[in-house]
Amino acid sequence: MRVVVVGAGIAGLATAGLLARDGHEVEVLERHDAPGGRAGSWERAGFRFDTGPSWYLMPEVFDHWFRLMGSSADRELDLVGLDPAYRVFFEGHDGALDISPDRAANVAAFEAVEPGAGARLDRYLDSAHDTYDLALRRFLYTTFASWRPFAHRDVATRLHRLGPLLGRSLGSRVAARFRDVRLRQVLGYPAVFLGSSPDRAPSLYHLMSALDLDGGVRYPQGGFARVVDAVAGLAVGAGVTLRTRARATAITTTAVGARPGSARSGPSVPGPRRPRAAVTGVRWVDDAGREHHAPADVVVAAADLHHVEQDLLPPDLRDRSPAWWSRRDPGPGGVLVMLGVRGRVPQLAHHSLFFTADWEENFGAIAEGRVPDPASLYVCAPSRTDPTVAPPGHENLFLLVPVPADPGLGRGGEDGAGDAAVEAIADAAIDRVAAWAGVPDLRARVVVRRTVGPGDFAADLSSWSGGMLGPAHTLRQSAMFRAGNRSRRVAGLLHAGGSTIPGVGLPMCLISAELAVKRVRGDITAHPLTEPFPETRPALASRE
Repeated sequence: MRVVVVGAGIAGLATAGLLARDGHEVEVLERHDAPGGRAGSWERAGFRFDTGPSWYLMPEVFDHWFRLMGSSADRELDLVGLDPAYRVFFEGHDGALDISPDRAANVAAFEAVEPGAGARLDRYLDSAHDTYDLALRRFLYTTFASWRPFAHRDVATRLHRLGPLLGRSLGSRVAARFRDVRLRQVLGYPAVFLGSSPDRAPSLYHLMSALDLDGGVRYPQGGFARVVDAVAGLAVGAGVTLRTRARATAITTTAVGARPGSARSGPSVPGPRRPRAAVTGVRWVDDAGREHHAPADVVVAAADLHHVEQDLLPPDLRDRSPAWWSRRDPGPGGVLVMLGVRGRVPQLAHHSLFFTADWEENFGAIAEGRVPDPASLYVCAPSRTDPTVAPPGHENLFLLVPVPADPGLGRGGEDGAGDAAVEAIADAAIDRVAAWAGVPDLRARVVVRRTVGPGDFAADLSSWSGGMLGPAHTLRQSAMFRAGNRSRRVAGLLHAGGSTIPGVGLPMCLISAELAVKRVRGDITAHPLTEPFPETRPALASRE
């Protein structure tokens, strides 16, 4: 079967690799001159910056994908454990809280802040692990094509616990167990990884604390560009044709008869019962403006779902109306600040979080479309671990400030040349790091600077509303309530990436690739694909 994948982010590359290894002819179309998507890379003056993901969590998901491709994470990546896993600075409090890769050390740290909190953290992490394990076994690797997996005893015996976990917010669950605002913030901030906030993310997501408070955080030497290179290399090695500077302009289709399964109804890929059309390929334009057509039996759209439906399909073939989108949450936008700094900054760990005292106002402002002032932020200093990302004696700093998903805030630029609102947010973030971490001359030591704003996410990544991650993980946008990975109106059109199930983040995108493969194979199970992945499988019937 011939497959065309739109988008060479992690989800697109991972999907293409698995399908090629499954015996299909796969072509990937990427509009930029290099793969990666949100997991991009930028270099200047000896500094090399990851422009997107920077936390290596859920290592078993990465290793599972690599093993499906006949390799392993250990073979492809040089992973380093971080100690501390991350450091947290709190407005109004002297000193920072270091989170260790060791659970016992974190229990002791919580106890030192709030008597009794250590034992409560121990119980909290037991619950987080149990929920995370259940999610891996029953929820994350399902397309929701069948409800049979949820009738399993594993799920049935936990229904009395799953209901409250879905019906209660993460912030509420944490507040019921811990009094000190600093501890609440440490346990609530993972909601930001989900494009949400503690008061809106279901408490089911307390499972995230099993990842960083008990197991630690890793870093791939060379940065996350190395992860992209590894995934792309295995995909190409499996036979994938990767075309860069190839901008998709339309998903082409042909009308189908009213009787599903007829000779004209498209490839034998599980799809909507009464599709209006079937894919025939993708039109694309090269960087010289020449038009091309890539024929396909299956198209996997690994680009932003809103962009795919609104820009690549005609109105009558879109599953979701403008009214549907207007009732959904695109998640936060972000201002990214990449700084090359002269001299070292030992006050920062590889990962550092800066939390404002008024937690509710910070998230409330974003939800209301306002830029928080002051704003919480995240700083990654990969040069604390990786000497290849900055010149000797210098530091590589990546700042991320969550802001409203609003392209109107503008675009960034180099050396302060971005739009005024974006540069003002960046300046305030730099000053906040300088004051809270005790680096008073930080701004004077900056030798390289580049900013990215919501306008860049919208223009360069076709991100809905300029969102930084993808649709927020609120209750109505999680699990079976999240946009599915199969078009109801176009047979043979599948989706992968952070816009669809199971959600945002690199591990979720790797799983979404597997879910696309399951759709092609007609696999309705809820567990990961069996390792090792078969070298080849009989190709499914193509269009007659």
